[in-house]
Amino acid sequence: MSGRWTSPLRAAGPLIFVAVLVCVPLFMRQFWVTLGNYVGLYSIVALGLVLLTGVAGQTSFGQAAFVGIGAYATAILSTHYGLSPWLNLIVGLALTTALALCIGFITLRMKGHYLPLATIAWGISLYFLFGNLDYLGGHTGITGIPALHLFGLELRNERYLYFLIWGIALAALWATHNVLDSRPGRAIRALRGQLEMAEAFGVDAARLKIIVFLYAALLACISGWLYAHLQRFVNPTPFGINQGIEYLFMAVVGGAGSVWGAVVGASIITLAKQVLQDVLPALLGKSGNFEIVVFGVLMVLLLQWSREGVWPLLARLLPAAPVMPVRAAAPLPMRAAVAGGGALLEVNAVRKQFGGLVAVADLTFAIRQREILGLIGPNGAGKSTMFNLISGALPLTAGSIRFCGQPISNLTPYAIARLGIGRTFQHVKLVSQMSVLDNVALGAYLRGRSGVLRAALWLDRVEEGRVRATALNAIRRVGLESYWHEPAGNLPLGKQRIVEIARALAADPVLLLLDEPAAGLRFLEKQELAALLRDLQSSGMTVLLVEHDMDFVMGVTDRLVVMHFGEKLAEGAPADIQRDPAVRNAYLGGVA
Repeated sequence: MSGRWTSPLRAAGPLIFVAVLVCVPLFMRQFWVTLGNYVGLYSIVALGLVLLTGVAGQTSFGQAAFVGIGAYATAILSTHYGLSPWLNLIVGLALTTALALCIGFITLRMKGHYLPLATIAWGISLYFLFGNLDYLGGHTGITGIPALHLFGLELRNERYLYFLIWGIALAALWATHNVLDSRPGRAIRALRGQLEMAEAFGVDAARLKIIVFLYAALLACISGWLYAHLQRFVNPTPFGINQGIEYLFMAVVGGAGSVWGAVVGASIITLAKQVLQDVLPALLGKSGNFEIVVFGVLMVLLLQWSREGVWPLLARLLPAAPVMPVRAAAPLPMRAAVAGGGALLEVNAVRKQFGGLVAVADLTFAIRQREILGLIGPNGAGKSTMFNLISGALPLTAGSIRFCGQPISNLTPYAIARLGIGRTFQHVKLVSQMSVLDNVALGAYLRGRSGVLRAALWLDRVEEGRVRATALNAIRRVGLESYWHEPAGNLPLGKQRIVEIARALAADPVLLLLDEPAAGLRFLEKQELAALLRDLQSSGMTVLLVEHDMDFVMGVTDRLVVMHFGEKLAEGAPADIQRDPAVRNAYLGGVA
């Protein structure tokens, strides 16, 4: 497993934070204890939004409604039926799970501005549901909620409850950090802007979005449960859309890509509101909601100054952490070799139309096992479209594709990836903030089994070590070992393309689809790539290659298929293709 040696200041940071937390209820006035309780409650909700919105890119304005479900579930069950608050927590989590799955299946299929609009809609709906049901106390609310008991101690005093709230908040921070540093965490990071790439390596993006949505909803429910027993009274006001927007604001202001951003954002927003409410009436000489105006202006200035949030600025002030080598571990087991000979991939009369435009016109060809086949043609010939049809990124209009004798024409990209087809992309698709190692490890997603729950509880470390060892082996194989710890976005374009190849190798594919892998490479780098492809071929891998560099293609392929305006113009050995007058006329612009 990879990690980083931690400087003394970085190592002491969490300990100092915990020490400060412990000192608040022991030595501070009641005002600060109450404020600390609310920061803890808000941090738990904002933490879910860090994962859902900041990392996975799924904007939600409705988290306050899930806070309300946790609060109302324990309020009703405690006051009406006399059930234990701890049992009520289980019931609230179960109710939240059912509702989050139902809402998630509907709303997470939406894209663009439709998703946040949908979260606003169901957030408002649940808010009015809380206020208009007499059974829930209407807008008056429910009083008389009992105090929590823990190990025989009644947590009626806020100073006692403080330790429970922050204990849960710290546990949530630890679990979420573990999730992000894991197999599902890498896939979650890829959901934001790299959905096509993630699915090409076996990530069921729709399922993963719902899991992340559920995770954030459950954290919000726990916060609501704690809130109800802190206040011992609930009404709909704290669960409206305004509070939902504020929760999202906390995640964004703190730093939506970091778990510590949730705590920083919750602290800044809570303290700023309190200070403004106290200071502005004294300055202006009259009361009113002036703090909302000033608060809004301050937040706009803050986001203009630091669009990534406050925590990344604070993190840059800390000493850099030296890099630690990847821990020795056995790589993951290799895929069993494909039995038999003959054609590995068969493309039969494949056609793809975009309205009246025919991008691929009844194309037929086959790839034999252990063959390097080049798919070439002028720009716009349909080569990349053909790649996307094979990998499942695009549906066929007509025809069929078979892989290892099995039809794959109607399979999803992640189902096709499971069969053993790996790929790179014409335009590089990497998660730029992740290290080269983590980007390559994402390629091995299907070779691991750990899910979000195992990762959150840190039970995936053995598998994670093997995944990272496998990724490092792939990085060594392509000659990028000295860059494994660098953020992928910091590398030049040519090396980013090599990282894509390493990621595809980490998937241990039977068939490797390379879309213009030599683009942006220098001469020596192209020679190294050609040597790598021959080495892969000798180890049993089959390669389908799209490339515009004819010198490179002619020197590395066994056969070529030439496309022109979506049709197959010629097929044969490289030497024969070079002598074909039709190819020279179409591809090279004619012969004198």
